Amino acid sequence: MIQAPKGTRDVYGVEMQLWRHVEDLIREITTAYRYQEIRTPIFEPTELFLRGVGETTDIVQKEMYTFLDKGGRSMTLRPEGTAGVARSYIERGIASTPQPTKQWYLGPIFRYEQPQAGRYRQHFQFGVEVFGGTSAATEAEVISLGWTLLNRLGVRDVTLHLNSIGCPGCRKLYHEALRAFIDAKMDSLCGLCRQRIEKNPLRVLDCKTPSCKEHLKDAPSVLDSLDEECAGHFQGLQQLLKTFEIPFVIDPRVVRGLDYYTRTVFEFITAEGLTVLGGGRYDGLIEQVGGQHTPGVGFGMGMERLVNMLQAQQFQPTETLSPQIFIGHADEAGERKAQELVYFLRQAGVKAEGDLLNRSVKAQMKYASKINAAHTMIIGGNELENASANVKNMETGEAEPVQFDNLLKFLETKAVV
Repeated sequence: MIQAPKGTRDVYGVEMQLWRHVEDLIREITTAYRYQEIRTPIFEPTELFLRGVGETTDIVQKEMYTFLDKGGRSMTLRPEGTAGVARSYIERGIASTPQPTKQWYLGPIFRYEQPQAGRYRQHFQFGVEVFGGTSAATEAEVISLGWTLLNRLGVRDVTLHLNSIGCPGCRKLYHEALRAFIDAKMDSLCGLCRQRIEKNPLRVLDCKTPSCKEHLKDAPSVLDSLDEECAGHFQGLQQLLKTFEIPFVIDPRVVRGLDYYTRTVFEFITAEGLTVLGGGRYDGLIEQVGGQHTPGVGFGMGMERLVNMLQAQQFQPTETLSPQIFIGHADEAGERKAQELVYFLRQAGVKAEGDLLNRSVKAQMKYASKINAAHTMIIGGNELENASANVKNMETGEAEPVQFDNLLKFLETKAVV
């Protein structure tokens, strides 16, 4: 049997209804915030991610799906969403439109990593990107959008962790302090940390190895290296979040895993230590991928991890595929009329279902029960002659005759349309 590739999965049934609920809420909230949807290609020139994501990141070094196309060009399945949106911002002249530009996306991304709960080699990401906003109000708005989504979904036990990694000048000073602290502990750190301290020292703080976390627990805080401007920006963000009544904790360990971040970084983290949503400011990204200096802020959220959390919390989507009426048939002529009525009701927005397998009346009624039809109707010769049939309430068992021409109005009175 042909099976799905490792690290991929199928979404269907009740879980798909939950995805639809989340997606519908995303569209509702982003519309209220006046963010426009953008869809970028699922593969881009490899250079975009080398320049945009950063050559020192785990994504670029170990996780990208890269291939040569038939023209010999190096292409990569997108491993994250921001770089493609930034490329589009430059290439499509979006920079000339009224600023700031506020966009959101939802689609698959690809990373070759060990599959685990809520993380797959092909997984889906929702993200927002704002280009052109320089003030801390930009981060506050982006964070509030994510906070609103999580709250509207009823996600519990999630805390906003906030940090600032400063501008390049601040980080230069911090790198020196961090290296001085680590030099005495170098032999105790894992091989990956020893590589990172040379290429991107901040990433050392992101190590998940327990022994490294223990050795680095007393590392100097990046917040102590912020200059006056970066510190003021960070204070302004905190004040706005307090005004919005969005609770947060200051966490110097939040650095994010991508090279393009500057100043603000943040993550919404569960009580179990899992990051549901994360992002920050990236004022140098547009320049890195070939454009003019343009500030940016955004976040990404893994859909699978979010849906898993909602399932664990016994979340029940309100949408249901249960039909409002099942219309069956007793003979060939009755089948034609049944299908005609099903079609008519569907055009009016009613969830209606008929039989497609030429089952017996008894089997049709069993099927109607299995799919939780609210009402049933069976059409045969007598029903055709009278242009009416009994409509049965499947919950109470009560039945009453209804003219075919009045069926829609009848269902409206039952408040099932």
